[in-house]
Amino acid sequence: MDLRPLGSTGIPVSPLSLGTVKLGRNQAVKYPQPFDLPSDEDARALLCLAVDLGINLLDTAPAYGSSEERLGKLLADLPGHFLISTKVGEEFDDSPQGPRSRYDFSPTHTRTSIERSLKRLRREILDIVLVHSDGCTNDAPALEALHTLTDLKAEGKVRAIGFSPKTPAGARAALPLSDVLMLTLNAAEPAMLPMVREAHAAGVGVLIKKGLSSGHLGGQLSPDPIESALAFLLTEPGISSVVVGTINPDHLQHNVAVAERVLGE
Repeated sequence: MDLRPLGSTGIPVSPLSLGTVKLGRNQAVKYPQPFDLPSDEDARALLCLAVDLGINLLDTAPAYGSSEERLGKLLADLPGHFLISTKVGEEFDDSPQGPRSRYDFSPTHTRTSIERSLKRLRREILDIVLVHSDGCTNDAPALEALHTLTDLKAEGKVRAIGFSPKTPAGARAALPLSDVLMLTLNAAEPAMLPMVREAHAAGVGVLIKKGLSSGHLGGQLSPDPIESALAFLLTEPGISSVVVGTINPDHLQHNVAVAERVLGE
């Protein structure tokens, strides 16, 4: 797959990137089927396959359980092959009261989160860091974390910063402060499409989450719902990369083959 510019960041990314929540967390997730976390051997094989398929960006987060820590260990065998996008703001606790997310956007927690991610991922600098929004109406507390990330970027700990909102209003508020936005977009959830175009006009890169509806495409009337979904996304000029979260090698190969077909590569 030919790499695409990530807005004005100077970072080239593959049209498909690999989401890694399934490497580290299988509780309180919204996928249609339960799953076991893969072994290190299977996870390493998946990452090697991603390299062979031309994927150069991995998406992770502290809220993805052990994903960051596992990637740090697994990528020691694959130095230099992947860019990494991670996040701040959301923490996931497997507490006795049940698994739950909690949010902390304070400067202290944001800095602590960055230092922890650097250590877990075994990196000296993080390529992309996004604020994991809690979906509040005005997103004001979450936006404060972007100011802290701006300082961390100036300190050389982060290359590009941005926001992963849950509402168009949150995306619009974050746009002037962001290098990158991660937006939910698919045929069933098109509300963020105007924000994709606003971000593109502003030179802000766009990563797409839930582009394949988190595995809930089966009800769509199409010979290949994945092809319909990726055609909708990858032909939109403002979209840099679509994050697909899978631990199934066959699914990953199929997704890339479909993307190449859609893009005429």
